[in-house]
This record gives sequence, C-alpha cells and structure tokens, in this order.
Amino acid sequence: MDSFIKLFKLPELRKRFLFTLFVVVIYRLGSHIPIAGIDVARLQADLFSQGGFLDFVNLFSGGGLARFSVFALGILPYINASIIMQMLTFVSPSLKDLAMEGVSGQKQISQYTRYLTITLALFQGVVMSLGFRAYVLPEISLAFFVFYAVVGLMAGAALVMWLSEVMTERGIGNGASILIFIGIISQLPFYIKNTVTLLEAGTSPIGVFFMVLILLVMIVAIVYVQEAQRKIPVQYAKRVVGRKMYGGQNTFIPMRLVQGGVLPIIFASALLQFPLVIANFTGIEAIQNFFSQYYRYDGALYNGFFCFLIFFFTYFYTAISFNPKELSDNIKKHGGFIMGVRPGSPTVAYLEKIVSALTLIGATFLVLVALLPIVAANFTQVTSFNGLGGTALLIIVGVAMDFVKQVETYLLSRKYDGFLE
Repeated sequence: MDSFIKLFKLPELRKRFLFTLFVVVIYRLGSHIPIAGIDVARLQADLFSQGGFLDFVNLFSGGGLARFSVFALGILPYINASIIMQMLTFVSPSLKDLAMEGVSGQKQISQYTRYLTITLALFQGVVMSLGFRAYVLPEISLAFFVFYAVVGLMAGAALVMWLSEVMTERGIGNGASILIFIGIISQLPFYIKNTVTLLEAGTSPIGVFFMVLILLVMIVAIVYVQEAQRKIPVQYAKRVVGRKMYGGQNTFIPMRLVQGGVLPIIFASALLQFPLVIANFTGIEAIQNFFSQYYRYDGALYNGFFCFLIFFFTYFYTAISFNPKELSDNIKKHGGFIMGVRPGSPTVAYLEKIVSALTLIGATFLVLVALLPIVAANFTQVTSFNGLGGTALLIIVGVAMDFVKQVETYLLSRKYDGFLE
C-alpha cells in the first residue's frame, strides 16, 4: 500500500498510471460496442451458456466475443503473431541477424509482427463471421454482413494492438498482458453469478467451498513458484589495477524457477484455439462432431496437446532468453568463477544442467496449474468456474505481480535519481 500511495505522489508515475487506466477504459468500451446484424441474445443462449472452449476464448476477449463486438478478437491475433515471429526469429538466420542489429532491427521485426497480426485478424474475422452466419438477422444479406464484419473485426484487432503497444511505451507494465488481465477479471462477476445460480439449483455448498479453496491454494502456490529462484554462488578473484584492488567479493546468479513467467501458458492457450475455432465455424458436421467429442475444453486430447505445448513453449522461451555459454564467458571475463566448478566448458555444462532441471520443474508446475481446476470441477461438480481455469489464475497473479514489481522498480530508480541530484 505504501508503494501504491507513492504512485500518486510522483507526477510522472501518476501520469503513466492514469494513461494505463485510460487505455483500459477504451478497451472495455470497445468490447461493449457490437457489430450490427447479429442476434446477440440467441448467440449467447446457444453458444455461451454451456461452458467449453468458446467461454474460454471469450474470457481472453473480456466478453467481447459473446457480444460480437468490434474487439471480439481481442489481443489474441497480436499474441499469435508474436509467437510466430519469435519462432521464426529463432530458426531463420536473416531474422536472427536482423534482431541482433539493435533498435533498428527490433523495429523492423515489430513491423513484420504488425503485418502478420492484420493477416491473422483477416483470417479469423472471415472464419468467425461465416461461423456466426446462423445468427445473422434475416433482413441482412450474408455477403454484406461478412464484408463489414470482417472490416470491423480487423479494425478492432489493429486498434487493440496499437493500444497495447502504446500502453507498454507510455503506461506501466506490458500492454498485451494487462489487456488480457483486464479481460479476465471483467468476467469474474459472471462466474460469481453462475455459482450463485448453481447453489440455488441445488449444488452442494461443500463442493463450492472446496472449489474456491482449491483456487485460493493455487493462487498461493503460483505466487510461491513465481518468486522461487535458484541462487548460484559466484566468487570473483581479487585484481590489482594501479594502486587499487578490485574484486574479491561473493555474489550469486539468480535463476528463476519459471523463466518464461506466464508467457508459455499464454502462448499455448492462444495456439490451441486455432483448430477449435476452425472446427466449430466450418459448418461441416463430421468435423464438429469429432472435435466436440474428442477435443473438448475438459477432454483428454485437448489437455494432452495443452500439456505438450506448455512444455514446448517453456523450453523454447528458456532457450531464447538464456544463453549458458554467454553467461559463462561474462563470468570468466570479469575474473569470476562458480565455486566448485572450473571455468570454461565445465561451467557451461553446469549451468545447462541447472537450467534443464529448473525448466522441467517449472513446466511440470504449469501443467499442474492448467489441469488442476478441470479435475477439481469434475470432482466437485461445480462447473461455474470452467472458464476461469489455471491459465487465467496464472495470468492474473503473474501480471499483477509484474505490475507491482515495475512500480517498485520505478520508485527505486526515482529514489536514486533524487540522491544523485
């Protein structure tokens, strides 16, 4: 609370916070502006009342999909484009060279990401508009509806992408993560309402109590694991430069248990939606029946792919964000060594061994977080929290903690600025 109070005392930080709040208001306003021509009441009654993957997708758009708003696609096209560009940068030599060119190279990659976002929004907009064709009002031509719906959805996705980038630059925190965070917590009142409805319909209060207790325990576990780190002790040798002696101190390298934070589970969730959306919006009955039977949100096939993608993106993000060889060279260059390990290749092997173990533990934890609410819902028969799974909890806690850390870091930097002045 002390940091939160100081947030409003510093003019620049207050300005950033108010700008972030302003962008959030714009985002929530856009999610309530529907694209004309759809029978929204019938759409919600048919597709968003039984739970399942559409409710999960709707959660990421802050309810915009159920209202078929201009922000129905939300931030997901931008996230999917970022995933694809990160993977291409990792495997493509030309993009890898471009990324190493500094600010100019990063700007060019960001521009490619924007183009790819618009392309994905076009594809998803066409699929979504055709998929909702059964709910188009009879007095409106289907071709005309698809045209202006796709234009509206593309414009909405482009605006959300721009809002997230502007928020990252001029606000506090990562803009895309905050928009997902806002979309998730905006749906919490609906989950509470659905829980009350279940209780009135005769659901056991004990089951609801245990479900809420499990979610609270998961939040505590997520906080604990997100803050967990392995400290690798490093000893720096003493050096004499001129008449002064440098080094000789002990320090440590902090290795986070979950290197990628919430990114692996966000990437996995976003990528899993492609086959689900396409299958449900193609109109081909055989494909729809297959996916509704074997690829459900709470089904074994869906969650099996989910676990695989979580492991994949956890290892992938660790590989692109942590370089044991580079870290070993930097330690050696500054006259340091890891105690009990020889410099050079033994240090690289030691670091790789630790990173592999931490990544395995972190990925396993993310899988448990993703699956535990589904298992708990089947056990307690409380289905009102189906959309609010472990993915949503991990994003809520992770983004909130990151926001607080950025505020504290900014406050600390301002303290040192004042000291230097």
